[in-house]
Amino acid sequence: MLKFILRRLGISALVLLAASALMYWLTVKSGDPLKDLRESNVQNREQLIQARIDHMGLDLPWYERYWDWLQGVGGCFTGNCDLGVTVNNQSVLALTEQAAGATLRLVTLATLLAIVVGIALGILTAIRQYSGFDYSVTFGAFLFFSLPVFWAAVILKEFAAIRYNDWIAVGEYAPTTILAVAAVAAFLAQFVLGGTRRRRLVTAAGTFVFIAVVMFVFNVTDWYRNPVFGPLMVLVVSAAAAVLVTALVTGFGNRRVLYGALTTAVVGLISYYAFGSILAEPTWFVLIGLFLLTLVVSGGIGAAWGGYARKQAMLVSVVTGIITSLVIVFDILVTNWAGFLQLKSRPISTIGASTPNFTGDFWETVLDLGAQLLLPTILLTLISVASYSRYTRSSMLEVLGQDYVRTARSKGLSERAVVTKHAFRNALIPITTIVAFDFAGLIGGAVITEQVFGWKGMGQLFRQGLDAVDPGPVMAFFLVTAVAAVVMNMLADIAYAYLDPRIRR
Repeated sequence: MLKFILRRLGISALVLLAASALMYWLTVKSGDPLKDLRESNVQNREQLIQARIDHMGLDLPWYERYWDWLQGVGGCFTGNCDLGVTVNNQSVLALTEQAAGATLRLVTLATLLAIVVGIALGILTAIRQYSGFDYSVTFGAFLFFSLPVFWAAVILKEFAAIRYNDWIAVGEYAPTTILAVAAVAAFLAQFVLGGTRRRRLVTAAGTFVFIAVVMFVFNVTDWYRNPVFGPLMVLVVSAAAAVLVTALVTGFGNRRVLYGALTTAVVGLISYYAFGSILAEPTWFVLIGLFLLTLVVSGGIGAAWGGYARKQAMLVSVVTGIITSLVIVFDILVTNWAGFLQLKSRPISTIGASTPNFTGDFWETVLDLGAQLLLPTILLTLISVASYSRYTRSSMLEVLGQDYVRTARSKGLSERAVVTKHAFRNALIPITTIVAFDFAGLIGGAVITEQVFGWKGMGQLFRQGLDAVDPGPVMAFFLVTAVAAVVMNMLADIAYAYLDPRIRR
């Protein structure tokens, strides 16, 4: 495996070198970096032109300028990174650090959500082929995939931000709106779940009553402006996650795995109280440390309960621990929502990656960053979910038709075991390629998204550099995008080797 990885690293380095030279040459030849000065009428125009020539090295051949840039990039391996300066004498490295942080925060979250949601939908639609659920997801996937990014962004800004901000000032739904939402939810539920006519009616009626009652209670308690989740709901949701993860991974044949997952949920709730003072005003390093502690403790609980199925028990417990930690964070954010609204009465922002001069505490700042991140993340996630769900569905259907799957079924294995243990792993092999390309594609595609939502990310850096025919910012964009693409492709190759050991040879 080590030789396999080293070989991939060598090939990736050569690809990066050739691509960077081509990108630098194309940028230099894309226009005249002195155009604005040539059209100027200032008296010292010639001095300004000569100063820019000296500053940017325009009197040198492009390959000498590229070699200087390459030497600066090489210094990054020795802790002396130098990406040059822009036309305005700003450090490209400093601009890249700021822009890359905003873009990677956006793209990473969108990719993770798209992977989880898209693969889950693809598996479910493959299992329930030609059902109402399959048709619904297929229609939605093609709809979202075909939407122009800039148009969908404007629609999101109008309905998910501007109108929502107008509504949250009151935070109450009219009775007719509650009935309409409940009716739509009831129709979608019975259409998706399917079944006999009686089952559809029961599903629709139950969904209608549940949604209507919940929304009415939320109105009465002013839940939308002063929400409450609480420890009881944390425990209920965590326990439900433990049962669900156990059912998907191992089934209920070995109860020790389930007991380990449930123990993890209970320990998570106890830890919530134990670390309450720390969680009231933490730092990011504290949260990362607590998350790592969660992984260790969850794995230990799974190992203690696992018995002969120790590895599976550890996996289930760790996943349950991760979900429990996310539920705890959600409860903390819900608790701080009312205070956040007092600081920012229109919570969902349409422009920028953060609110200027925001004075909230740690969790209120997290809510602000999340509100800024919400719309572009939804947009990029919807576009990516469409492709993930389609590829996963196609891959799953192909695998489910293989002889070894039919053999597994004929041996009497449960459908859960057939899908999760035999079909899912092999169906993931082509999906890893899509993940690798999609991550790098999202960084490049975020240029439009960032411009619409006013994010100062890699897209803005690239556009400003290209407009000024300044190779520094453009090559910084290339460096982040290309390295992300190469790293993700290398991880895809490693995942190939893990999923299919024959590839290692």
